[in-house]
Amino acid sequence: MPREVFGPDHPFLPRAELLTFEEIRRLARIFVGLGVDKIRLTGGEPLVRKDLEMLVAQLSSIPGLLDLALTTNGSLLPLKASRLKEAGLSRLTVSLDALDDAVFRAMNDAGVSVERVLEGIDAAHEAGFGPIKVNMVVKRGLNEDQILPMAAHFRGTGDTLRFIEYMDVGTTNGWRMDDVVPAEDIVSAVDRQWPLEPLAAIREGEVAGRYRYRDGSGEIGIISSVTRPFCSTCVRARISARGELFTCLFGVKGHDLRALVRSDSSDEEVSDTIAAIWARRVDRYSEIRSDNTRGLRRVEMSYIGG
Repeated sequence: MPREVFGPDHPFLPRAELLTFEEIRRLARIFVGLGVDKIRLTGGEPLVRKDLEMLVAQLSSIPGLLDLALTTNGSLLPLKASRLKEAGLSRLTVSLDALDDAVFRAMNDAGVSVERVLEGIDAAHEAGFGPIKVNMVVKRGLNEDQILPMAAHFRGTGDTLRFIEYMDVGTTNGWRMDDVVPAEDIVSAVDRQWPLEPLAAIREGEVAGRYRYRDGSGEIGIISSVTRPFCSTCVRARISARGELFTCLFGVKGHDLRALVRSDSSDEEVSDTIAAIWARRVDRYSEIRSDNTRGLRRVEMSYIGG
């Protein structure tokens, strides 16, 4: 969340405007009833939400939910990893854009050190979490020289490093196409150092391409929504903290579910509304990215997650 936008004078939402844990669980249960079997808690930084492990416990008990994951900057995992595991969290994804501390701080703008993130990953393993996904956003001229050091660090650890093309999410990150390091270049750089071979997707709708080290030292992932759009196979829906449903990461406007869950609408009525929204979706932002999309007031990633 950029400091120049979300500074000390920023008017954050009153608590009453946020979904309660019970409202989140109700919506999650309804989505599972519609066929969703994987839920991810993200942000912003989800671990700053007070008593988040209580929400994890409520969600993990939903019948039919197969996978409950969380994406975090890792800074609070030394304090919370054990509680999250005990509450029923299935998996963790940790954001880390560089091993060089100065480069990383320039990327995250949150005062979090590389050492703290690595301590968080260690704490997660100690708490019993299995392989962890580590997300690295690559921006030309800032951290592209960290691609090989990051790959070297996580090779052989069992964790999966995922490289993410720098995306034009929201309107505050100053995105330019020239800042994007294409997925093909990232894969080629790693392959020259440690030969790779492609892997098939684990399930339909996965956003990351997978590659395995030929020497058996694990795998990497590539998320390439800029140069290799996957709009046609995207199956992800996002709900903001205030209950707005977005059918695309690059969405301009959400659909208000909070009013529904706070009315006398039945679960069936809420379910029908969600199904109708999903059936009408026509999101193709990454496929049509051009002068036609420049200037759109897209929602910020810190509002609806990655």
